[in-house]
Parts: sequence; structure tokens; C-alpha cells
Amino acid sequence: MQVGYFTERPYRWLPEEEILKNRAFFAISNRFFDREKAADDYHYYLDEYCYAEDLGFDALALNEHHGNPICMGSVMNVEAAVLAHRTKRARLVLIGNPLPIIKHPLRMAEELAEIDLISRGRLVTGWVRGAGSEQFFNNANPAYNREMFNEAHDFIVQAWTRPGPWRYEGKHFHYRHVNPWALPYQKPHPPMWIPGTLSPETVQWCAEHRYPYIGLGTPLGPTCDLWDFYADEAARHGYQAGPENFGYMIATAIAETEKKAQAVAAGFVYGGGQNAFSAPQFTSPPGYNSKAAIRIMAKQQASAWLGLTGEKVKEQMHGEAGDINYDEIRQKLHAALLRAENNLQVIVGTPKSVVPKLKDILTVLRTGIFIILSIQGPVGDDDRRTSMRLFAHEVIPELKAHARQLSLLDPFERRPGSVELTAGTRRGAVVDRTLLPSLSSN
Repeated sequence: MQVGYFTERPYRWLPEEEILKNRAFFAISNRFFDREKAADDYHYYLDEYCYAEDLGFDALALNEHHGNPICMGSVMNVEAAVLAHRTKRARLVLIGNPLPIIKHPLRMAEELAEIDLISRGRLVTGWVRGAGSEQFFNNANPAYNREMFNEAHDFIVQAWTRPGPWRYEGKHFHYRHVNPWALPYQKPHPPMWIPGTLSPETVQWCAEHRYPYIGLGTPLGPTCDLWDFYADEAARHGYQAGPENFGYMIATAIAETEKKAQAVAAGFVYGGGQNAFSAPQFTSPPGYNSKAAIRIMAKQQASAWLGLTGEKVKEQMHGEAGDINYDEIRQKLHAALLRAENNLQVIVGTPKSVVPKLKDILTVLRTGIFIILSIQGPVGDDDRRTSMRLFAHEVIPELKAHARQLSLLDPFERRPGSVELTAGTRRGAVVDRTLLPSLSSN
């Protein structure tokens, strides 16, 4: 099993009241940006990733968001290039490049190939459609998002594997000369892991391409449903899905005492946390989500990643009269954090208390990739590194042993899609729902 480390690299100097007044992180004025503090944080986060490698994490995961202080990774390929040279062992996992809004797949092919070369073959590419707010920020038409994603992906694979020069004329992209000189270190190209929340179209696309799918903190019940959907699609394409086809990311805060762990975990709901990523009008622009994806979101009380709920949409439509009661909002956010802990969507505690919970998640989801989302909000360097150290030294060995007992192979131990399934043969199980009723309300 691959165990990865991930942080959003939050901007830690934004007054919470400004986020609450804006009802989201996205669209807060950049007049609150402090260049000196931001420069310090960029240096710190790069050092933190190097520390994660020193601690023994198998993978260092990066992401990208635009115009949003919840994530400092506006151009994550720059960070990946720095880490490609500064680190020596851990794989660099990009989750991921928002292809439809970058609108230049040839440049993307060159950037990623260079990173793979500098790292000597440690790059794991990941593609995303980009959050709804990214469409707004980058002036991208959300109605063409998915087809631009598909075309850009196909073009990049061709650019890496088809000898040039050649001409390309597609629906959305046109190049008269395709002949990138720097090609990836890995052959035929770097492996690809695809992150997502609850989009059945993305899961289907992953199964068709035999790419691992990474669930981003989604509730356990719906995640099991998506795993089964992936496995059904995999069977249609003639192979048996297994642990190597699945990954899971979960927010985690570890400390030496339960009280301290709860204190640092409050960073996950600072300003509203991921549920305040962006306001509804930016989160789900017209044409961005399919009807099927909207139906799934409507059934959830909350999304673990972008926080688009029916209740939130109503608040945005009707507004709130009068002054904002910050104490009342903070009480609600604390209650939401406790609910998330109860539902195993946020893991908080000492190493001793979190290990059984994480083992249960692995038992149910049977993933070959497991990534922790480190603490968000204005949490200090020492508390962040303590959480990392305790997880690496006292939790990872327990999880690895449990994974071996469950035969949870990762994508480097068994190539995703390599277990052929004879036509007419019933596929095997990919999840174990036995524990679900006792674990949460999901």
C-alpha cells in the first residue's frame, strides 16, 4: 500500500471574520494578501514536504486552485519541479492539473515531462476538471468542461507516445507542429491517478482507462457505491478491479493528547473549512455538473470537499438579514467538525485512538492508496509537524501491516487493469460493507 502526504498549503494569515462575511474563501479581496508572510509559507510548505519524505511517506501529493486562499498552490507544477530536485525517493503525485481551464495541453505535456525527468521517474500525473470556481476565475465555459478534459488528456498521451512532428486538429485544440523534445522519463508515460468526489462520469472514465480513482474524503457508504460502479465498468472492459484501482484521502489531525488533537483539528473548519471553498454560484455554474452528479450531491447533507448543499444554496438565495453572529457560526462549525469525526470523514486523536478507525476504513474500502490531508487553517508549524511525525512513526507501520493482511496491493505492486476477467465470469468484490452499519450514519 502507498501512503501519501497532502496539504492544501493554506494561506494562514487571513482573519476568519473576512471569510465568514464573504461566506466562502473564494472571491475574498487580495488586498488581505501579505507578500512577506506568503513567501515564508511557500518556503515552509516545501520544507514540510521534504520532511514528509524524511519521515517515510511514500508519496507527496500536490493540488492546484486559483484565486483561493484555502490553497497556496496556484501553479502546483512549479512546486512539483522544486520538489523533483529537492527530494530523492518519494513519488510526486499531482491531484491534479485542471486540463479544461489551462487550455494548453502541449505546454502541459512539456511541463510534466520535465518534472518527470528531473525526478528521474517519480512523477504520478493526475487530471481534474477543475472546481466550479476555477471555470469562473479562468474564464472557461463550464458547458465544454468535460469534453475539453477528455480531448486534452488524449492529446497529452499522444504527445508523449507518438513520434513527431505531426499536426493536430481537434474540436477545442489546434497545433500545427507537435514535437515535444523533452519526453517523460517513465515509459510509455507517467502513471495517472484521478481524484474525484461523487461524479459517476469520472469514475466511469477512470474504469475505461484503467486509472486508479482517488476518493477525496467522500462518505463511506457512497464511496462503496462508487467502487462497485467502477468494478462493474471494469468488468465490462474485461478486467477485475482491485485495491490497485482505488485510493482514498482523509483529513487527519494527530497529537500527543486528545485535547490537543481536537484543538488543532479546529483548523479544518476555520472560516467554514472545505465547506466554504466557494459560494454556490461559483461552485456549480450552469453546465458544469451532469444531472446524475447533481442528484448524488442533493442526497448528501454535505460534501466533504466543496460543501455544496441544499441548505447552503437556500442561504445564498435568500441572504441573511442583520449582523453576523460570529460566535454562533463558530459553534455550528465546531458541531459540524464533531459530526464529521463521528462519520469518519475527519480522523482526530492520538495515534492509539486513530489507528482502529483508519484500519476500519481500509477494511471497508480496500484501497491500495491511502493519503492523509494535513491540518488546515492557521495552525502553527510545530503542531503540523508533530501530527506528521506521530502519524509516520506510530500509525503508518500499523496501517501497512493491516494492508498486508488484507492483501491491499498498490498500483506499483500490480498494474491497474492487469487482472483479466474472462467473458461471462462474475467479478469479485471490491469493498467489504460488513462494518458500515457500526461505523457511521452514512
